[in-house]
Amino acid sequence: MQITQIPKIDLPAESDKSFGVSLPGDNPFQDMFRNAINGVKSTDSALNAEIAKVATGQTDDLHSALIASQKASLSVELLVELRNQALDAYKEIMNTGI
Repeated sequence: MQITQIPKIDLPAESDKSFGVSLPGDNPFQDMFRNAINGVKSTDSALNAEIAKVATGQTDDLHSALIASQKASLSVELLVELRNQALDAYKEIMNTGI
């Protein structure tokens, strides 16, 4: 018995959206998570900068450090909720009968 190779399937051109194929960079769901992750990274770096300023005595403004801390906390909570909602949706889809 001889096994033949399956031919490679090429994706349609970017201008051809008739097949409903999602091309890289054309996924709003993925972009939403990427933006949330980037938001966590940016707020965390801003928090670290504010903490360093307060710790080294460059500023005595504790309000900005607390505000940066709350922003970082909220961005992490948002990312966790997005993940939880995505997992719940995935589980619901997997439990759906055919």
